Amino acid sequence: MADANRPVTLAAIAGAHGVRGEVRLKLFGEGAEALRAFSVLNAGDRKLTLKSVRPANQGAVATFAEVTDRSAAEALRGTLLTVPRSALPPLAEGEYYHHDLLGLPCVADDGEALGHVAAIENFGAGDVVEIERPNGKRFMVPMRPQAVPEWDGERLVVTRAFADAG
Repeated sequence: MADANRPVTLAAIAGAHGVRGEVRLKLFGEGAEALRAFSVLNAGDRKLTLKSVRPANQGAVATFAEVTDRSAAEALRGTLLTVPRSALPPLAEGEYYHHDLLGLPCVADDGEALGHVAAIENFGAGDVVEIERPNGKRFMVPMRPQAVPEWDGERLVVTRAFADAG
C-alpha cells in the first residue's frame, strides 16, 4: 500500500471565475463529482473548505468558504489542491490509483530490473504504463494482465515478452 500521508493532487486552481470568489479548476481526477467527496482540501500551507463545485468547460468551478472575493480567488492561481492518500476511497481487487504506480520500480517476470514507472497514459483503450530504464530510454506497456501480471506497493512486474519489446 502506498504511503497513507503522501499528498494526492486532485486539481489546480486556474484562476478566478466571476467576482464572488469562485475559482476555475483544472481537474486531475474523475471530474467535478469526485471532488464532492472531500469537504476540506489542502492548498499549500492552508486548508480550503469546499462549499460547491460544478462542471465547467475544461474543468470545474468551485466555491470555498475561505475565498470570498475575486482578488482572493486570483491570489490562489496555480495552487494545487491535495488530499492525503488515506482520504481516497478504497479500491477493489485489480484496481489501482495512478498515484500509487508512479515511481514504482519495475522488474521483468524473471527478476531483471527494468527501471521505474515514469508515467501513465490513456489513449482510449486503457492505461499504458511508461517505464524509464536506468539509461533514460523509455518504453510503454499496456496495463493488462498479459503484460503486467502483478503489482503492489513495492514493484510492478512486466512479462518478459513485453519488456523485450521495449
